[in-house]
Amino acid sequence: MTEQNKAEITIYPSSRLNAMNTEKVNWIRIGPDADGQRVDNFLMKVARGVPKSHIYRIVRGGEVRVNKSRVKAETKLVEGDLLRVPPIRVSQKAQHKPAAVPLAEGVLPILYEDRHLLIVNKPSGIAAHGGSGISHGLIERLRATRPDEPFLELAHRLDRETSGAIIVCRSRKALVRLHDMMKEGGGIEKHYRLLVKGDWVNDRQHVKKPLARYLLPSGERRVRVDPVEGQAAHTIFTLLKRYGDVSFLDAELKTGRTHQIRVHALSQGYPLVGDDKYGDFEFNKAVSHGVLGAPLKRMFLHAAELKFVHPMTGEPLHIQAPMPDDCVALLKVLDGRQTK
Repeated sequence: MTEQNKAEITIYPSSRLNAMNTEKVNWIRIGPDADGQRVDNFLMKVARGVPKSHIYRIVRGGEVRVNKSRVKAETKLVEGDLLRVPPIRVSQKAQHKPAAVPLAEGVLPILYEDRHLLIVNKPSGIAAHGGSGISHGLIERLRATRPDEPFLELAHRLDRETSGAIIVCRSRKALVRLHDMMKEGGGIEKHYRLLVKGDWVNDRQHVKKPLARYLLPSGERRVRVDPVEGQAAHTIFTLLKRYGDVSFLDAELKTGRTHQIRVHALSQGYPLVGDDKYGDFEFNKAVSHGVLGAPLKRMFLHAAELKFVHPMTGEPLHIQAPMPDDCVALLKVLDGRQTK
């Protein structure tokens, strides 16, 4: 009897397969969700906790095979391929990592769904994905909520403090095509709603300032305007309403840099209300206690609109995400204050 006959053949159901028996050889039948994925990237997902160096070592050593043939790390898998994965050791830390907690009903309102895309209205306070001290984010908890889904991957990200529309792809082809669209410059038109401290001057303003990431001594990530080391970044701010001590704006992202809206607004002298990284901390504290008429205990930044062409059907989509109740309540108070 051959090694393949002795070993269990696992039918690969998704990019998050984590039930491999790491003490023996595994044979995985590649499904449509991994069609076109690189061997190394596939292995890193099905063998979470295994160092990248070990993944590349077993591939170079010929221990990983596709249809009985040696492969390279960059070899792309095809639906129907039979992948041999040798015994591998997963770190104890990864083995004992607690499972993601499913999302309660109603926590994640669905804005749009078909067989390829799932667009949801993410609440503030939930990270898009795990990492940086966060065990599980939106995508991990969404997978736990929908355990039978064969494929769920983020198409883009939102900061933990930012609420609003975020796209999750339900097929690898949709994810690849959407990313290709973004690279070619015809991707997603994104509009955010934000409240900033101060009386915004211009009705419409283009901010084109390069941004660079850096680390604080504590290890926390930050972003600053940096003409030398920074990457090109472009935000269009449109004034929606002035309230004197604060202003309500629309921000259209022409690029997608980390913390782009927050840092670009600050560079003009207008920190976001409630921003705990770049904001006016004393003002934020006062806002949380109701100085504007209604308490707000979060950053006022909401991904309100997405406009793009469906990557699979070609249908034009215009997704609108309603603002959270606390943001709506604050604006209502501010509007009422102006009419008095």
